[in-house]
Amino acid sequence: MITAIVLIKTSVDRIPEIAESIAALENVSEVFSVTGTYDLIAMVRVARHDDLADVIPGRISKIPGVEGTDTHVAFRTYSQHDLEAAFAIGLDA
Repeated sequence: MITAIVLIKTSVDRIPEIAESIAALENVSEVFSVTGTYDLIAMVRVARHDDLADVIPGRISKIPGVEGTDTHVAFRTYSQHDLEAAFAIGLDA
């Protein structure tokens, strides 16, 4: 699974509507409304690198009000959930 973090600039008067439209897209797992240079951050998860082109420029960038994106592809994912599962291997519940 390939994970991309997509930083999104939007029309500020439509952030909630744009966030909902992005969140409804297939392969988008979460959308966060944030402070700072960008208005939204979307987590995109796909099976192949080529699929990123379908989701990000193909669908996210075409939503009315999206003004620009900056995409970062993750090399590895680390999370507290993953660490807990790793330490639980072999333990009886």
